[in-house]
Amino acid sequence: MLAGGIIHSDEMGEAWEVVARTQRLSPALNASSSMDEMREWLSEIIGSEIDKSTTVFVPFYTNFGKHIKLGKNIFINHACSFLDLGGITIEDDVLIGPRVNLTTENHPVDPTKRKHLDVKSIRIKRNAWIGAGATILPGVTIGENSIVAAGAVVNKDVADNTIVGGIPAKLIKVIE
Repeated sequence: MLAGGIIHSDEMGEAWEVVARTQRLSPALNASSSMDEMREWLSEIIGSEIDKSTTVFVPFYTNFGKHIKLGKNIFINHACSFLDLGGITIEDDVLIGPRVNLTTENHPVDPTKRKHLDVKSIRIKRNAWIGAGATILPGVTIGENSIVAAGAVVNKDVADNTIVGGIPAKLIKVIE
């Protein structure tokens, strides 16, 4: 899956087991009453320890979890949804607003293949800021120090040191 491309619906056997595990663990994550408890549950879901400098406000949603990589000093606000079969990497010092969707999964246009998945990774580089309610689509890299405006739908890579917004997201400004 991390290599990207089409995954046939009949090839999802082991993935469904991970999804079921993640769904069993998610209620405990979202009932967390402290950052330490949240980090413990989310670390269990993603399969690696979350640094103490990283904060994730619950509720937090993921369908798979094992393909999320989080750096240090990250802030993820309430009600974010990460569909991570294709892989999501978030580098250090990133800010993610509430209700942000990171989606690495899509479906083919061909109706006879629609139940298959087309997966591509998402990467958010150091010190980027993703505004409230933004959606980042499969295969997109958000550049270092960049800003994605609230509500934007990002379907193409965002260059370093830029601000994008709108549907689909377009360049608004270069950060000097």
